[in-house]
This record gives sequence, structure tokens and C-alpha cells, in this order.
Amino acid sequence: MTQAILFLLAALVFVPLAVRLGLGSVMGYLVAGVVIGPIGFGLVSDPEAILHASELGVVLMLFVIGLELEPKRLWAMRTAVFGGGALQMLACAALMFPLGLLLDWRWQAALVGSLAMALSSTAIVVAILQERNLMSAPVGQSGFSMLLFQDIAAIPLLGLAAALGTIELVGNEGAAHAATNASGPLAQIAAVLGVVAFGRYVAYPAMRAIARLQVRELFTGFALLLVLGVAALMERVGLSMGLGAFLAGVLLASSEYRHALESDILPFKGLLLGLFFIAVGMSMQLGLLLDAPGQVLFGLLAVVSLKALGLWLVARVVGLRGRTGALLAVLLSQVGEFAFVVLAAAKVSQALPAGDADLLTLIAALSMVTTPLLLIVFDRWCRSEISEREADVIEDDHAPVLLAGFGRYGQTVGRMLLGAGIKPTVIDHDANTVDAARRFGFKVYFGDATQADLLRAAGADKARVLVIAIDDQAQSMQLVHMLRQQFPQLQIVARARDALHAMELEEQQVQHVQRELFESSLRSARSALELLDFDRFHARQLADNFRRYSHKFLKSAVAVRHDEGDLIARVRQAREQFEQEMQQDLERQEKRKAESGWQRDE
Repeated sequence: MTQAILFLLAALVFVPLAVRLGLGSVMGYLVAGVVIGPIGFGLVSDPEAILHASELGVVLMLFVIGLELEPKRLWAMRTAVFGGGALQMLACAALMFPLGLLLDWRWQAALVGSLAMALSSTAIVVAILQERNLMSAPVGQSGFSMLLFQDIAAIPLLGLAAALGTIELVGNEGAAHAATNASGPLAQIAAVLGVVAFGRYVAYPAMRAIARLQVRELFTGFALLLVLGVAALMERVGLSMGLGAFLAGVLLASSEYRHALESDILPFKGLLLGLFFIAVGMSMQLGLLLDAPGQVLFGLLAVVSLKALGLWLVARVVGLRGRTGALLAVLLSQVGEFAFVVLAAAKVSQALPAGDADLLTLIAALSMVTTPLLLIVFDRWCRSEISEREADVIEDDHAPVLLAGFGRYGQTVGRMLLGAGIKPTVIDHDANTVDAARRFGFKVYFGDATQADLLRAAGADKARVLVIAIDDQAQSMQLVHMLRQQFPQLQIVARARDALHAMELEEQQVQHVQRELFESSLRSARSALELLDFDRFHARQLADNFRRYSHKFLKSAVAVRHDEGDLIARVRQAREQFEQEMQQDLERQEKRKAESGWQRDE
């Protein structure tokens, strides 16, 4: 209890101070750990135990990230993960490997050390990306893909550390034993397949049953049990706990309980992630900095610089140039938390001498401190469209309509409303879009429409309608959920990206849903029919029939949209039924024309 109070007090003192100074919350947690740790006031005696327990924060963070990635989207990222991720690790390790040889290290030590230092911190990078709302930006997607590959690569690295050492790891000396065990890969594959089957056939029904009980704390308990259980299973078979949690999140990303799971997990994730950073600060062996300051500072400068150089080169290959590529290099320039595990395994197996392993561990910890500082320099000298921008102060002029998103879809809606004499309050989070719209004379505010405080300032309490014209489907659904809770009186007009998105909106009782390409596609179909000698009235009638049939099908298919097999069967059945009805209608039209002699109007 005393230590819990101590951690909370240290966080409440140093995190706001660091944020106020522009250093970021991560830096505040690290400083808090140094102050209360063995090097500071010595208020905590066993930082290693705290670090091990607080790794659950990273596990929960990866689960929440997985909830944002449906399997289809994850599959689309495979090239970025295994291409860009592998290229990043190889480039950074190749630049640091000669440095170890210059220090007269054995090639085994140089190889393990360079690969360990090529890893970056998922916790730090994702926390910064989320703070700056860059997860969906190209730099965020590329960075996260590289981090995901590193999470996967950490497992074979443990095996490599054991294989290159002079002592075989035994017992519970780490996951390296599991990685080198001949039955390890089979057990790991079986564990992954088991998690997939469990998520599909057990987790879904269990969540439905628990949700019907309407006991929120029970649902929260099940969510935590699910994440920790999967993480423990993965650790048991020698895989990363974080990787297991991420996989569990991906499997539940298409669940109707995704947002409930995320809201229940977030408080625990935030607290444990903060504790993780505090533990990293406490575990820094700053005594080495006093004993060999030149070695430590040179090593820190070399590692961060070489990693930044490698990342900048890789950024150009994956299509990130200029300031965006520089931002990626800064964000991933630190050494990650998995490096501590790899270095510890290398120390035990004697692939790395104990002194060198301790030195690299301190450099890895200190590198985490450099990232917030480098970002301050980056923001000062490289201000651009990718840097963080404060939301505009919105003047509440009692507009009856709020318009979220001012891209190609939102602009049409906005111009139509203005033409009718209705002046909407327009909000968009893309700085380029906002600046371009202002140049053309549109009044558009910069800000995140999913933030309740921003909408309240824009007059959401008094407005009648909110039009969702946001491109990102996940952000759109997040806004719908927030509106239902905070502004239930608002009528929602929502843009749907496709039929599945439309079903998801229908499931949330959004009555006014428009698929973004649906009407233009119908117009194109009508034009094609007219060019094929259909009269205009009949072409329009066919389009109207298709519209009604499609809307009716969407409403009926909402209940089965999570069952892919049932949904596919219904789509095929509906398509065949509609084509039959169309053919019957065409035959009736032909018969009617033959009897009346009515011909197409030229």
C-alpha cells in the first residue's frame, strides 16, 4: 500500500511538471522513477520486480491497439510489417555492428548487442503517436508496423542470444529456453491456433452472455481475464506476452463489444503503463555513468545517432521523405523494453560479458530519455503539417448543424447547406485540409471532433444535427459512441464507407446513413442502361428498386454481420433473388410495351 501511494504521488508531481515544460508525460514518469529509485532517495528496494509486474501495461496497450485493427486491415499491413520492419532492424543493426568490433568485442557479442539495440520502445512510441494523434497518419502506420515486427523478432533474438553463448540457458532463466527447445515452434503454433479458436468460439459467446447480465464490473473482469490469460499462455510457450495480447485484440476487433472492451481496459492500461516507465527509471544503473561517463555518453550518442540514420534511410525506402521521414527517425531512435530481456539473456549465456551487458542496458534506458528531448528539438526546428497543432478556439454562433470532416464528401454537404442559407460549424483534424479550405474562403476549425469538450464548445448542446463526414471508419464509430453518451439529443447524419460500415452504423441506431459511393454508382448504372437503349423512366425505376432492395437487405443483415458464413450466404441469396425479380420486371415491361406500342423517347 505504501509503495502504491508513493508511485501515485511521484507521478502526480513529476508528470504534470514534465508536461508543463514540454517534455511529455513519458519523461515525467522516467524522472519520477529515478528520484524514488535506488539512485535517488532509495524509497523502492526492488525495481526489477516492479518492472516485471508493470510490463502488463505494455501488454494492455498492445491489446487496445489490436482492437483497432481488424484482421483484414492487419493482412493489408503484412508488407509494411515484414518488409519495412525487417529492413529497419537490419539497417540499424548493420550500422551498429562495426562499432562493437571496433571495441574489440567478439563478433557474437557485437551481433547480439547490435540486434538488441536495434529494437525500439513500443510503449514510448505508441504513447507519443497517440498523444499527437498520429496513429492513422503515414508516419504512425509505418512506425507501428516496424514496432510490430520487432515484437515478433524479439522471440528469435532470445534464441540467438542463447545459441551464441558459451552456457546453455536452463530452467526459468528466460524465454530463451523455450525458444531453443525443439518442441517450441510446434507448441507456439498450437498456442496461436488455440487463441484464434478460443476467440471465435468461446470469447464471443461468453461476452454476449456476460453482457446480458448487465453487470459492468463482471464484463471488465472478463476483459482483464481474457487479456492476461492469453498473455500468460504465450509467455508459457516462449512467445511475447505483448504479441499474444495484440493477437487477442485483433481477433476481437470486429466484435460489437470492441468499444466496451476498450473503455474498460484503458484505465488499467494507463496506470500500468505509467508504472512501467517509473520502473524503467528506477532500474537505471546510473552508477556506471559516474564510473565511466565518457563510455556511457559516447555509447548513447552513437546508438541514438546510428539508429536515427538507419531509420531515416529506411523511411525514404518506405515512402516517407522530408520532415515525415525525420520524425520517424526521431520517434524510433530509442532502444526498446524488449532489449532489456535480450541483453539479460545474453548476459546469462555469456554471449555478452557482464560488464558490456550492463553498459548496453544503461545506454538503452538512457536512450528512452532522449526521445522526448529530441522531439522538442524537432518541433522547434521542423514545424510542419505533421507536428502537433493546438485545436482552434471555436466561437459558438448557435449553428443548427455541426459538420465533422471537410474532405471531398464534407465539402459537398457544406456547400449544399450554405446554398440553402444554413451556416454549419465545420471541424476537421487535417491541418492541410483546414488551411486549404480557409484559402478558398470557407470557415473551418481545426480540432478533433471526437473530443466531447470541443463539440460542447462548438454548441453541440444546442445544435439539432451533426453530419459525420470523416474518412476514417474507426474514428467515425468512436464519434457515434461519444455522441450517444454525451449528446443524445443530436440527430446524426453519417457517411458510411461501405456496406459493412453502414451495418455497423445501423447497429448503433443511426437512422440517416449514406454510403459514400452508392448514389453516384446508381447514377452511373442508370447512364449505362440508357446508352443500352433503356428508356429513362425504366432505368430510373430499376435504380429505385435496387436502392430500396439494398436498404432493406442492409437492415435485415445487421444481426448476422459478425457471422461471415451466414452473411455471405445471405448476400448470395439476396443477389439471386434480386436478379430474378429484375428479370421478371423486364419481361413485364417488354410485354407492356409490345401491347401498347410505347417506344423509347428519343
